[in-house]
Amino acid sequence: MSDATKETKAQRAERLKQALNPWEAYAEIQRFAREGIASIPPEWGMYFRWWGVYSQGDGVGAVGGKGGEGKAVPYFMVRIRIPNGALKAHQLRAIAGLAERHARGVADLTVRQNVQLHWVTIEDLPTVLETLWRTGITTLGACGDVTRNVTGCPVAGVDADELVDASPLVHEVTRLLNGNPDFYNLPRKYKVAITGCRSWCVYPEINDVGLTATRHPATGEVGFTVRVGGGLSTDPHLAEPLDAFVRWREVVPVVRGISEIFRDSDVLRQNREKARLKFLFLTGGWTPARFLAALQDRLGFALAPGVSAPAPDDVYRDHVGIHPQRQADRVYVGLPVVRGRITPDQMRAVADLSERYGSGELRTTTMQNLLILDVPRARAGALAREVEHVGFPLEASPFRRGTVACTGSEFCKLALTETKAFARQLVDALELRLPGFDRHVRIHVTGCPNSCGQHWIADIGLEGKKVKVDGALVDAYYFCVGGAVGLHQAVARPVGYRVPASEAPASIERLLRTYLDDRRLGESFREFAARHTDDELRAFLAGGLVAVADRDAPAGRPPHGIEG
Repeated sequence: MSDATKETKAQRAERLKQALNPWEAYAEIQRFAREGIASIPPEWGMYFRWWGVYSQGDGVGAVGGKGGEGKAVPYFMVRIRIPNGALKAHQLRAIAGLAERHARGVADLTVRQNVQLHWVTIEDLPTVLETLWRTGITTLGACGDVTRNVTGCPVAGVDADELVDASPLVHEVTRLLNGNPDFYNLPRKYKVAITGCRSWCVYPEINDVGLTATRHPATGEVGFTVRVGGGLSTDPHLAEPLDAFVRWREVVPVVRGISEIFRDSDVLRQNREKARLKFLFLTGGWTPARFLAALQDRLGFALAPGVSAPAPDDVYRDHVGIHPQRQADRVYVGLPVVRGRITPDQMRAVADLSERYGSGELRTTTMQNLLILDVPRARAGALAREVEHVGFPLEASPFRRGTVACTGSEFCKLALTETKAFARQLVDALELRLPGFDRHVRIHVTGCPNSCGQHWIADIGLEGKKVKVDGALVDAYYFCVGGAVGLHQAVARPVGYRVPASEAPASIERLLRTYLDDRRLGESFREFAARHTDDELRAFLAGGLVAVADRDAPAGRPPHGIEG
C-alpha cells in the first residue's frame, strides 16, 4: 500500500469497529486460550480492550519501542469493573485468589474505582473472566471505545451528609451502556460520574458526563446539575455546566442522549487524538448552550432551567479514617492504600475484617483507597488496630492519604517512568523530611504526559520524563502546581521545573517548607500556590533561581486503555 493510500490510525480503528462488535466474540477468546498466544491476530490487540484486557508492556515503557509506544510481552492487564466502587467480601476474596494464582500477586486499585490484575496469560484469561462472572463482577467495557466504569460516591447510602443516594442511577446507567450493542462503538473512551454527595468525590469536573446532586431552592426537590466535556490527557479541559436542572427520572434519558450525541459525532471519528467529547468545545466551536439544545432535541422535551449549585470548597475526597454513617451508631472506615497497590493477603484480610466488624460491604475510591462499611462505632477502635497490622494505618500523613500514581512503565507501554515504587518511596521520604506536616496536599504521579495519574488536578503534579545523567537516561519528573477541583477548580500550572526522580523528594520538601514558613493565616497550599508566580514556585522547588525547563511534547498518542 502506498503512503498516499495508507489508512490513518483513526480509519483503521473505525474499520475494525465496523467489522466486529467484540462483545459478541467471546468464543474467539476461548479459542485463543486453547491455541495459544501465536493464534491471536493483530486486530485483537484492539478488540481485547472491550473485555477489559490490555496488552502488557515489557517494563521499559515507551523508550523500549518506537513511535511513542513500547514493546509488549505475552501477558495481559485485566481491569475489573466495579460500578460505584461497590464490592462484597466474597468478591474481594475472589479477586485475591485470581491475583495469587494468575497475576503473580499483583493487584492495583485505580482512579476509576476498578481493580487491575497483571501478568495474566491468554491460557488463563477465560478462567479469570468466568471466575469473576460467577462472583457477580465483570471486566466487560473496562477498556476500549466504550463507556468506562461509571463512578459514584463510595459511601452512597451511608454518608451522613449526602443529599441523595445516587447509586441506583449509577447501576441503571451501567446497565444501559455496558454491553449494549447500541453503544459498543463510540469515538473513544467515555467516562460518566454520578454522585449524590456534597464533596463530589468522583471528580465530575474531569468526566465526559458528570452529574452532581443539588436541592432546588424554590421547590426543595433534589435533582442534578450536569457537566459535559471534562477530561485530562494532553489537553486538559474541565467539564462545562449546562443550564439545566435534571430530575431523578430524567437522569438516565439525559445520559443516553449525551451518549448518542457523542456516538453520532462523525467529526470526533476523524482523529484519534481529538476524539473525546471535550473536543466539541476545544476545537469544534460548541458552547454549553448549543450542547443543551442538541440534547433537548434528542430528549424530545425541555429540561428545567439550572439552579445555583454550590461546589465543594477545599476538602479531602479520600474518605480515609473513621467517619459517621447516616445509620445510627455505625461508621465506615477508610484504609489508605498507598499508590493503590494491594496484595492478595491484604485483600483477604480486609474481606475477613469487613465481615467480622461490618456487613461485608466494601468500597473502592477514586483516590485508590478501600473502605469497610457498617462498623459499630464501639468497635471502630479495635478495627483500626487490626487494619494497621495489615498495613493500612488510619493515622496517615497527608502524603500517605493524598498521593496517587498511575500504572507507570512497570506495565504500561506508553509510560516514560516507573511510578508505583517511586510513589511509595516518595511518601516514605516526605514523611521523614516533614514529620508532623498536617496540611491538605494532593500529590499525583503520572508516568507520561497523558495524565492517567491526574496530575492536572493535583496540588503538586509530577509528569514523567527522561533526562540524561552522566550520559544515561534516567527517570525524571516535570512539576505542575496548583491544580484544584470544586469551588476553586483550576488546571495545574506547568512551572518549568524538571529534575531526576531521585531529586523530587527534596524539591517537594523545599516547596512545602516555604509554604509552611510564608503562608498567611489559614491559607491552604492551593491558595499559597495561586498567589505566587510560576517563577516563584520554580525557585521554591529549586531552592533558588533556576532557568525554565521546557515541557516536552508527548512521545506518542494519548492512550485509550491504560488509566483506570
